[in-house]
Amino acid sequence: MKISMGVVGFAVPILAGLVLALIGHPAVQLPPPPVVAASTSPAAGFVLKSVSVELPVSDVAFPGGAKADAVAANCLSCHSAGMVLTQPDLTRAVWTDIVEKMIHAYKAPVAEADVAAIVDYLQATRGAK
Repeated sequence: MKISMGVVGFAVPILAGLVLALIGHPAVQLPPPPVVAASTSPAAGFVLKSVSVELPVSDVAFPGGAKADAVAANCLSCHSAGMVLTQPDLTRAVWTDIVEKMIHAYKAPVAEADVAAIVDYLQATRGAK
């Protein structure tokens, strides 16, 4: 069977119009996704349980008194002092890059005015000698 270009040229807009009409027609809507209700019944296939988690407590503090204030104020929300103080000795440039990465890549809420003090502290305590 041969189909002429005139038939194809006529059929394409009609099919496109039908598709658009069905998509936009309010009577033709997709059904809502199924609702999965949580259940504690073993017959439902899963059981929800309460879990208690104890996070480790660290007694380690940043040494250095007032020199550690910027680090304590900006870094302890994500890192323990013990974690920071066990990092390898790095150069000032590397510490600067790490602090900048925390601010820009991880969105750490570090005050720009504290960046120099943080890098100075890290260099003084964990800087490459």
